[in-house]
Amino acid sequence: MNQFEKKILISGATKALDYIQSIEMRDVAPSSQALANLQAFDEDLPKRGIDALDTIDFLNEYGSPGTVASNGSRYYGFVIGSSHPAALAANWLASAWDQNAGLGATSPVNAKIETIVEKWIAEILPVANGSSVGFVTGVTMANFCALAAARTAILSNSNWNVEAQGMFGAPPITVVVGEEAHGSLLKALSMLGFGRERVVTIPSDHNGRMRTDLIPALDGQTILCMQAGNVNTGGVDNGSIISHAKSQGAWVHIDGAFGLWAGASTLKKHLTAGYELADSWATDGHKWLNVPYDSGLVICKNGEYLRRAMSMHGDYLDQSGDRIPYHYTPELSRRARAIDMWAVLRTLGAEGIDELITRTCAYAEYLALELQKAGYKVLNEVETNQVLVSFGEETHRVIKEIQSDGTCWCGGTIWKGQPAMRISISSVKTSQHDIKKSLEAMLKVAKGKAVIAE
Repeated sequence: MNQFEKKILISGATKALDYIQSIEMRDVAPSSQALANLQAFDEDLPKRGIDALDTIDFLNEYGSPGTVASNGSRYYGFVIGSSHPAALAANWLASAWDQNAGLGATSPVNAKIETIVEKWIAEILPVANGSSVGFVTGVTMANFCALAAARTAILSNSNWNVEAQGMFGAPPITVVVGEEAHGSLLKALSMLGFGRERVVTIPSDHNGRMRTDLIPALDGQTILCMQAGNVNTGGVDNGSIISHAKSQGAWVHIDGAFGLWAGASTLKKHLTAGYELADSWATDGHKWLNVPYDSGLVICKNGEYLRRAMSMHGDYLDQSGDRIPYHYTPELSRRARAIDMWAVLRTLGAEGIDELITRTCAYAEYLALELQKAGYKVLNEVETNQVLVSFGEETHRVIKEIQSDGTCWCGGTIWKGQPAMRISISSVKTSQHDIKKSLEAMLKVAKGKAVIAE
């Protein structure tokens, strides 16, 4: 590396550190001026290259102010975690390594770390011991992979090789989903040829949980898709039905983008009782585990079905080593995602993960209680880290003003026909001080008072 290349890397690292150190001092949402300044990127492609230091300076000057501070402690939109410092640092180092994580031959360290994280995940989450894990971009692809494995398993039992013969003329498969199934699950079903509409839909209860008493008879040609963590309420489907579904021969899949992590909490693990009996699970690392994007996990009890669904052939592909990572994911070439997860799991340990999940759930319960005390209606049963609050006819105004105020950021939704502000507490950085400061801002805005930033 020459001195100029070193200057480029130091410049980028310094600016990244400055951004992280200052994130709590800025508004959570970018200012109108910062958004307007993004027009600076509307350049023609230069004919001759521009100095790399100038490029990094330009990116920081116009890009950093235009970001949403979702890597801070008071971002409660969607279900977005921040980046734990250990995960971010590991991500930087792994990016410097620039490993192709598809093969053991191209990255022995990634293959080794994937085996370790695979083992740790089975210890910390409510999944079957000995399950196989694939490291994907997020829960959409995790659902896709898991349902592909289910398709392979069910059709192979009917002597149909779906990888070779496709879906034309294949024996039919019935897919059962809850009324509140997330769009990512339905998208995965559509990509696999099952269709979004050719499913049996089960009504949900007041908190978005599948009505297990209404599940029809199942058989060996059925995939039952359950959900851990309703995207609005945080509701978790009751796992008591899983043993019954398995006794009827069905494949049980759990879409647990964030809610599956409730099983890592001493306080909340009762919500996922029985989940270890399922066949496959999907979850994110970039939500409650607080690792950088893009990071998701597909987990399959019988790894052979996952490998059959995901594998490909190439004479040049070196199959040596104890683990061939591309056998578990759609991609061949990809980044070494497991390294970020390994760093967080090793740094926090089981007790630290427990504390993170428990603490953020407790914050949600506290906010719900205080908002109710103030006279506002909480629409959901707070099971995990999600709060839905209605401010009556003022709900849309409150959401808009909270987002522009800058103290914190909350999104909006419609729940059972009612507009609501949606509060999702997922960041490892969120403290009790952040929650109280955010609550103060919410109440001032709701009462029509201006919020004075500290």
